[in-house]
Order: sequence, then structure tokens, then C-alpha cells
Amino acid sequence: MKALDRKLLRDLRAMWSQALTIALVVASGVGGFLTSLSAVDSLAVARDRFYAEGRFADVFATVKRAPLALAEQLRTLPGVADVQPTIEEVVRIDIPGISDPILGQLIGVDRRRPPRLNQVAIVEGAGLFDQTGIDEPVRDTIDALVSQGFAQARGLRPGDSVGALVNGRKRRLRIVGVAVSPEFVFAGLWGMPDQRGFGIFWVDQEALAAAYDMDGAFNTLAVRLAPESARRVTEAEAIDALAQPLARYGGTLPRGRIDQTSHAMLDNEIKEQRVLGTVLPSIFLSVAAFLLNVVISRLVATQREQIAALKALGYSNSAIAAHYLKLVLLIVSLGIGLGMALGDWLGAAFVGLYAEVFHFAHFEHRTDPNLVLLAGGLTLGAGVLGTLSAILATVRLMPAEAMRPPAPGRFRRTIAERLGFTGMSPALRMILRNMERKPLRTGLSIGGIAAALAIVVMGNFFRDAIEVIVDSTFRLSMRSDVSVWMTEPVDGAIALQLARLPGVLAHESLRDVQATLVNGPRRQRVMVRGGPVRSELLRIIDVDGMQTLPDGDGIVLTDRLAEKLGLRVGDAVRVDVQEGRRQLTLRVEATVREMMGLNAYMNRAALNRALGEGDVATGFVLALERGSEARFLQATQGLPRAAGAFSKATMLRNMREVTARNILIMSTVLTLFAVVIAVGVVYNNVRIALAERAWELASLRVLGFTRTEVSGLLLGELALGIAVALPLGMLGGLGLVHVITGLLKSDQFFFPVVISARTYALAALAILAAAAASALVVRRRIDRLDMVAALKTRE
Repeated sequence: MKALDRKLLRDLRAMWSQALTIALVVASGVGGFLTSLSAVDSLAVARDRFYAEGRFADVFATVKRAPLALAEQLRTLPGVADVQPTIEEVVRIDIPGISDPILGQLIGVDRRRPPRLNQVAIVEGAGLFDQTGIDEPVRDTIDALVSQGFAQARGLRPGDSVGALVNGRKRRLRIVGVAVSPEFVFAGLWGMPDQRGFGIFWVDQEALAAAYDMDGAFNTLAVRLAPESARRVTEAEAIDALAQPLARYGGTLPRGRIDQTSHAMLDNEIKEQRVLGTVLPSIFLSVAAFLLNVVISRLVATQREQIAALKALGYSNSAIAAHYLKLVLLIVSLGIGLGMALGDWLGAAFVGLYAEVFHFAHFEHRTDPNLVLLAGGLTLGAGVLGTLSAILATVRLMPAEAMRPPAPGRFRRTIAERLGFTGMSPALRMILRNMERKPLRTGLSIGGIAAALAIVVMGNFFRDAIEVIVDSTFRLSMRSDVSVWMTEPVDGAIALQLARLPGVLAHESLRDVQATLVNGPRRQRVMVRGGPVRSELLRIIDVDGMQTLPDGDGIVLTDRLAEKLGLRVGDAVRVDVQEGRRQLTLRVEATVREMMGLNAYMNRAALNRALGEGDVATGFVLALERGSEARFLQATQGLPRAAGAFSKATMLRNMREVTARNILIMSTVLTLFAVVIAVGVVYNNVRIALAERAWELASLRVLGFTRTEVSGLLLGELALGIAVALPLGMLGGLGLVHVITGLLKSDQFFFPVVISARTYALAALAILAAAAASALVVRRRIDRLDMVAALKTRE
């Protein structure tokens, strides 16, 4: 082994604790980078593979009832490669022993012609085309495949049965297998992560057609477009061409993948994780580069004599620079190795969490080698750049100069003293003078601690935001207990029939219409919701908790929808209503800053007048007496035109089971990463200060200062730096949250920037705990200070 290599190992052994803390900071950055991006890469690869294997459709459409012959006509339209008609119906599901309201979506599958699009993959049991070992059909029993998410949430296995209210008649769905489909990778009612209250069931299309009198007809259409290179029309033009013949059969405007609920939720999750996986590791690597710079600079300063001796013995500048570069690379490489192991473990854990929400035929964690190379390259680059100035200092150091002791520091009165604050104690004056003497290091140390606190704030912010969203949605806006919606528009007088059901205290009628808002070349599909002017059960609430009243004849838009369409209050907007292909022109009455979705509202009376209809409703919201929900839901099963009902309390409970745990995991991981940063910054700075000021501290001990007084001088700098870093970190956390929410903003979701006092307090306590632990370790070193060795000088 070369002499310089033996020196390298001795240096590492002497500074092992500092090297380890820096390596842990590096590992946090690499681990966070690989965790987020490997998990999201696994998600994207599973999506693309599943979409290709299952032949996921490009366009989706619904009609009231259309003949199968229409599908053959649509197949000839420009840009259309394949068309698959089917029957889909929403029904109520009854599981023995469970009183929660559950909805199921029945999808017809033609056994004679297996699906060409949105193909179903069996993950457990048998398929509808291969039922070996399944009992013979039983009267009023329909064999079905059940979606994997619902089956896991409710503990269903092949051979189990559930009840279903199919077109007003009770049927039994006998589960023959568990399945997944590219159309329902995410299967939640209205985009909510509620897999306990909503399931997909694939059944024999002949049985479903017979139950709903749909023989020779369909009500749902999946369309596959030709590849872009092979078609002469755009996707928008192909959709317009499909819309015209479908409109004659009550069809809504066909929608592309971007508007398909499952795909939109999956695509949004991938986008969010790419943002988090890029922004946060950048902070970690910046802090690691700073720590390496401080440590290597101090090492070079303390080894001036050794560097001079090496140069005198004939070692070249490049050999000495390479020696210190090796030290940096060893520390960084250790961090990269730990980070890769951490990233692989956490990435697999995150994929496990994703698998509970997004369901594929094949989904496993994978780490792209290119991602590993990128993480390693960026980290090594940050480490080398961070220490480049310190390493170059060894090259510029002349042997004769290095043999002399470094020039003593230049001290002067502090800013506070120059401003007239002369009542400071000698200890405080010494602390302030030493901090002002090295403003760059002091500033960067404070910045590192502030960055750690900002990350804790950001990690726990998501919990605060979800609580605000839940409170705004389920307490301030949705004040009803149960919602009931109908199979088709009905007379508003049905509300009086609902009011007589058990436990009803209040009720309100709603009118929902599918429409496309058009402003010049811009257009957006929306659901226009009509409700009472002064609704008490389903209010329009903005991000600040204020209610908006749709008291005019115009339309109220969410701010993101208005911005997307280029509209302002007072502008006219064209509303293409899908029902009956009617076209309205309405004035934008107001905008509201909501957190979920692109929404449009009107008062129901004005909407019905604009549509030329009487007192028409499509749904109802009701407030119930405490304890009467089960009796009410049971009674609604007798309503012939009620498509379904859901309970607010049940949906909220099911949603919290998923979100609360995931938010807790995210905040815990980010808090631990931030604590690593805080320990790395605090410990290394205090250790370096101890090495630099050992002579001063030993002199004070000889003069009669106690260990506590001497420790106070050193740790006082730490305390003062943390006192400055805490408010800066809180402001930095607020700024980081604004940046992250701006990057995560999408059509489906908007996180309100709300940070609770609890989050700030938790972040401050985490940083203080990390600093206290580091201070205790350094205090022990001060107590064991060898005064004789420290007082020796080089003169």
C-alpha cells in the first residue's frame, strides 16, 4: 500500500464519526431520489406494459341505448382501428353481515367473442371462459369476476357470493375469479380512494342484456384509434366524428384517455412523485456538498505541515490533490452505497403501497440501472464540486508558507457592539465575534439547519392539507348524510317520496348535466351541477371556507376551470349540453377557488329554465336522524328509478383508512431524512469548531473556567445558530410548500397551502432533538479535552 493511501486510512479512522454523518446525508439524498423515482418508474412501466397487453382503448363513450349495428358503422370512421360495444350498469351490492352501502359496476363480457379491448386478466380463480370446477348455474345466480381491489378490501375469494339489485330484482353474483383490467387500474367511485365501497364485476353479457332488456344493443363503447403515423386525423377530430352518430342515441361526448378517471388518477400520481423525487434530493445533495467542503477545508488547514513535508519530499501537486479527492470519493461512495440499499428497500415498500391502490396484472419493484448511474453521477459531481476549492488550496500551498503556523484571526467589535449594545457578557461577545469572523460558514450552517426544518414542515404539510380538504369537503360542503341519484332525470316531486322514508330530517334536489364548455378554441368537459340557491346540505365552499351562492341565471366556475378556458367574471361561455344536444350561452357569474376537480355550478331553477324543462332532478341529498341510516338505505332499495345511494360517513371512513396511513408513512420518512441533515450539519460544525478552538478552550480551562463555562462558549454558537435557523426554516418550509403545491397542481387536485402550528412545533422539536443529541456527544469530547496536548504550539 502506498504511503498516501495509508495516510488516507488513518485520516478516515480519526474522523470516522464526521465521515459517517456526511455519508448518511448523502445516503438520504440518494435514497430519496431512488425511492421516489424507482417507485414511479415501476408504476409507469407496469402501466405501459398492462396497457399494451390488455389493449387499453383510446376513446370512451356512453349512450342510453344503441343498436349493435351502429358499432359496425363507427368502425369505418377515419382514424378508428377497432370498436368494442358492451353493456355497463351500476347496481347496489349486498354482502352478508355488512350494512355499509356498496355500489358495483356490472360490465358485460361476450363469452363467444372475448374482448379485444380493455381485456380482463385473471389473477385468481377461473375466468368466465374457463370455469372448470364451478357448479352448474343456479336460478337468479350470475357468475362474475370481481375487481382485485374490491376483493382484497372485502376479503372476497372465488366461490363466495354477494347480492346485487339488478334492475330492481335481487340476484346473486357468484364469484368465479378475481381480475384486473387496464380500464380500472384505479377503481374508485368519483375518483375517491374508496375500494371498500365500490367494486367492478364482469358478468356474462347475455345475462346482463336480458336483465336490462338490452338484447342486440349496447350503452358503452370503447374505441381504439389507429397509430398516429397511420391516421390522417387528430384524436380530437376522431372524437368529433364519433360524437355525431352517437348523439342520436343519447350519447355523451366521447372522452379520450386524458379524461378517463383511472388513467387520469394514475397519470397524476406519476407526475407528483417525479416532482417530489427531484426537488427533495436536490436539497440533500446541496447540504452534503456544503458539509464536505467544510470538513475537507478544515482537514487541509490542520494538515498544513504534512502537506509541506510531502511537497518537500517530492510529491507532486496532482498526487496530493488526488489524495484528498480520494478521501471525498470514499465518503461519497459510502453514502451512495447506503443510499442505494435504502432506496431499493423503501422503493419496494412504496410499490407495495401503490399496489393497494393501483392494480395491474404484473407489478413489481424495479430499479433502472440508468437511474442508479444518474444518482451516483450527480452525487459524485456534487461532492467533487463542493470540495473543489478546498482541494485546490493544497495545490496553491507553498512548502515554506505551510511550515509556518497560520496567521491569527482578525477580530473586531461585533455589529451589535458597533450599534451601541455594550451590555453583553464576555462569553456572548466571544461567541458573536467568532461567528462574524467566518460569516460564510456561519450562514451556510444556519442554512443547512433551516433546510432540515423546512423538509420536516413540508413532509407534515400533506397531513394538514388532507385534513383541510376532508374538513372542507365532508363537513363544510357536504353537510348531508346520504346521497341518492337516479337512473334518469325525474320529476322533482320524488323528493316528497324520499322525505317520507325513515329518519329523513331535510332534503334537497339536484340536477346534474354533462356538458362541454367552449370559449373560442378552448373547450372542457364538465358536469354542471344545479342545486338550491341557498343550499344547506351541499354547499359551494372555497379554499378559505367561504360559501358562494349561485343566485343568478349565470354559471359559477372553479378558478382553475375559468383559467383553463380563459374566462373571467362577466364573460359569456357556450355550454354544449349532451342531453338532447342542446346549446346554451351563459354568463360567468362568479369563480370559486376549490381544491378538487374542474367544477361548474348553477342554481337548479335557472338550469332547468335554460334547458326548457320543468321541475326536474337527477339526484337528492338528505340529512338523517342519528342511527337511522341503515333503515333509510334499506328503504331506498324499493325505489324503482334509484340507481344507487352512498353514505358520507362510510365513504369518509374508507378513504381515511388509505390516506391516513400513507400520509403518516410519507411524513415519517421525510422527518427521519431531515433529522439526518440536522445531525450532519450540527455535529460536523461543532466538531470542527472544537478542533479549531481547542487551544483557546484549553487556555480557558487553565485560567480556571469550568467545563460548563467552556462548553457554553462552543455550544453557545450552536444555540444561537439554531435560534436564527428556526424562524428561517419555518419561512423556508412555507416557501417550499408553495413551490411543491405549484408543481403538483393539476385538473384533479389542488393542495391548499395550510400549515398548522402543530406542524411547525413538530419540525422545531425534531431539529432541537437532533441538535441536543449532537451537542451531548461533543460535550463529552470537551470534557475529555487533553489540555497539555492542546496547549502545545508549533513555534
